[in-house]
Amino acid sequence: MTNLKLGQSFSIIALNAQRSLEMTTAKKVALRCMAAAVILEIYLDGGFTQTGKQFVLNKAMLEQSQTIPYREVILTSIVRKNAQTTGELSWWLKKAARLPERKLRQLEHAISDSLKEMNLLEEISHILGCDLYFHSAGVDIKEYRSDIQAYSTITESARAELLEEGLVTDETICLVWLLRESGCMLDFFSRSELVGISAGMYKLYQNEPLAKVLFPIRIHSGIELILKKLLRMKTGVVRTQVGSGMNFLFPMLERSQAIFIDTEQMLPNAVKRLHDVRGRLESKGHTVTVLHKGQIPTLKVDNIVYEAIPHAIYGRVPIHGVRLIPKPLF
Repeated sequence: MTNLKLGQSFSIIALNAQRSLEMTTAKKVALRCMAAAVILEIYLDGGFTQTGKQFVLNKAMLEQSQTIPYREVILTSIVRKNAQTTGELSWWLKKAARLPERKLRQLEHAISDSLKEMNLLEEISHILGCDLYFHSAGVDIKEYRSDIQAYSTITESARAELLEEGLVTDETICLVWLLRESGCMLDFFSRSELVGISAGMYKLYQNEPLAKVLFPIRIHSGIELILKKLLRMKTGVVRTQVGSGMNFLFPMLERSQAIFIDTEQMLPNAVKRLHDVRGRLESKGHTVTVLHKGQIPTLKVDNIVYEAIPHAIYGRVPIHGVRLIPKPLF
């Protein structure tokens, strides 16, 4: 995966399981962070000249961006509207993250097209299509699925660098900041691990020039801030200057759903129940790996882990099945 740029690597994480044809709240958050990732990618590629706290975009980088569509979307949007192409890193990141929805859609198409060409991203039926009500109504919702091997490689590499002693690259420093700002931290780290991650981020903040500039920057606004206030009660897990709890615990809204899959038989045993659930998921094009069997199996569906909890819906006739619940890390 060494040929991937930061914007592409982060997009593999951010777009996975997002609805491909609709602009949900969760996808808008992801796209804003993807726009910021493009600025950081340009920084890592030497596209800025730094003088003190000011970052000046190199003319050669602006011209080169014409051959990289997703960079062009971001840079031409910022430079065209602002003759001044000089600003602190926070200025560049916020300008990118706050582009209008029309530009975010252009970014989505440009970067998803580049990943599709590399066979690292595809569109499949959304897992909601496996839910009883969507399935019986014939409703087809599309979602992005990142290549499972690429997704695993990127996330596990970042985990290893952050949780183990040793060198942490500038790309990983950027990636962990993007994960924090996009609310994806709990997708990859347990609450107990976040204590170590927070301490590691603070150490990086003290010793790494990029981390010292980047980690204090926040690009959240609007509805994200409202949602943070609603979840203020959950902020007591991690508290340091650069890794405060809310950014770690901010939920990926609409990212994963609780899906009810009906089974063929009333009160089936665990083996038959698992067979029916796998059949429904695989018939919709999902890749299913059974991580744990038993009365409450654990399934990895594409890149997300679920618990398959026996459940019933009661009406005129009881409907028995399984409720797929995203499995949290503890």
